Amino acid sequence: MRKLLTFCLAAVLTLTFATLRAHAATDVTGTWTGSIAAPDGSGSFDLTFNFKQDGSALTGTVTGPQGDPLSITNGKVDGDKISFNVSFNSTTITHDGTINGDEIKLTTKSSDGSFPGSTLTLKRVKPAASH
Repeated sequence: MRKLLTFCLAAVLTLTFATLRAHAATDVTGTWTGSIAAPDGSGSFDLTFNFKQDGSALTGTVTGPQGDPLSITNGKVDGDKISFNVSFNSTTITHDGTINGDEIKLTTKSSDGSFPGSTLTLKRVKPAASH
């Protein structure tokens, strides 16, 4: 009975630590880029996201063709899930997605319906090699 109890305790601890490592391994801090379809259907435009993750909290900015960075609010990372908002001109765009290594797949939705929902794939920008 004692061996069974020891085995069960060891198994529970192993699974607990493996889960913690998996959640801790997801860190999106850095620069990510992607293209999104223009709301009027006239093509696409590039976006650059600069994420800063502190535990599960996510902040940062997104820069598009307008040039001025917009703040990321209500950001959260939970395991491989990511969510955040970007607001401009009285509209809030909600982003929800899944992190898979150096790729994030997002879906977007505007608070007032002024922008159609969209999908977006971000790729992590690798830091330049230092000499």
